[in-house]
Amino acid sequence: MNDPVMNDERKSEMSAAPEPLIRPVMPELDTLRGLAILGVLIYHGFYWNIGKDNLSSRAHAILTFAGLGRLGVDLFFVLSGFLITGILLRSRAQQNYYKRFYIRRALRIFPAYLLIILVLIVSRKTTFAFAALSLAYLSNLTPLVGVPITYTVLWSLAVEEHFYFLWPFLVRRVSKLGVAAVCAAIILLSPFSRLISYYAYVNDPFDKFIWNQYTWNALDGLACGAALSIWLNGYAVARRSLLKLSCFLLAVTGLMWITLWHWGIATRRNALGAALEVVPWNFAFTAILGLFLLIGTTKHKRIVQSAPLQFLGRISYGLYLVHLLMFDVVDYLGKHGLPGIGSTRPGPLIWRAFLAWTSSILIAYLSRKHFEDRFLALKTRFT
Repeated sequence: MNDPVMNDERKSEMSAAPEPLIRPVMPELDTLRGLAILGVLIYHGFYWNIGKDNLSSRAHAILTFAGLGRLGVDLFFVLSGFLITGILLRSRAQQNYYKRFYIRRALRIFPAYLLIILVLIVSRKTTFAFAALSLAYLSNLTPLVGVPITYTVLWSLAVEEHFYFLWPFLVRRVSKLGVAAVCAAIILLSPFSRLISYYAYVNDPFDKFIWNQYTWNALDGLACGAALSIWLNGYAVARRSLLKLSCFLLAVTGLMWITLWHWGIATRRNALGAALEVVPWNFAFTAILGLFLLIGTTKHKRIVQSAPLQFLGRISYGLYLVHLLMFDVVDYLGKHGLPGIGSTRPGPLIWRAFLAWTSSILIAYLSRKHFEDRFLALKTRFT
């Protein structure tokens, strides 16, 4: 005979039990995407191309803090490595493995990407040479052939596209342990690659930091996310083990900052910083990703499922593509009579950022709803 009290207790226990760490939909990762794009927006709003002369110490400190927003790109890399590797591992036995992956990636990436390049050409915000190379996803490598990067945000998309091109073959043909070994090799060798690049360009101020955008110098974030994905998708991982790993990575991050701060790990203006600056951040982002998965599968999931950040995360691709162009539009309007633009005082900077951000968010939302989603709906038809 069923006991109603016992049934209610059993239902309560089941509802309180954690969900699987890996699920078809992981809303907490949209929150992380939102944090990543928010960092990029802050960076371009309050640090990038902002004159820092004649600022008070307080204003200079605020702008310096805003400069950390550029690390949102590195968080995107960790997330991409994690999600793409998981998709590939779960589908590696399917006969249409390559077709399914590449068609789905193309439908997700190409429409908005081609549209922004067209807009850049028509508005004369880029050169034909840069646009042509960007169509081949070589925008991060154009300085190697003497072509300046005229729309800087495209560099990271080129890195990710190179990853998408090569990684499926590796995941399909190599064992999980072998792929994990490749990730470890990338994580270990990337700092040496950046160190070599630093010395190769140390006497060339123009190219001093562009080499960070070359694919071979920007792979370790992707490898960190991929390594975590291999572990969680390929093995039965206890929640406590993921918690221990996350805490360990945070401890390594703190130790690196404490021991190497004096030697310049916080800046890319010396050899050690050029090689290692991003490493603790990659470890920290991997740890945070693990913690978000842990919290997001418990009754406390609301902590890591912020609706505003998830909204930004959902439109983050289009927002990333268009926001820098909107800053240029606002600056152009400021030069032609729009009041309050063109000063490094806090009020004008906030006004400039507000105008660029709101217009970018609106465009990205409309693009996702009325343009990008139309192509995404074709995924099931073609795969």
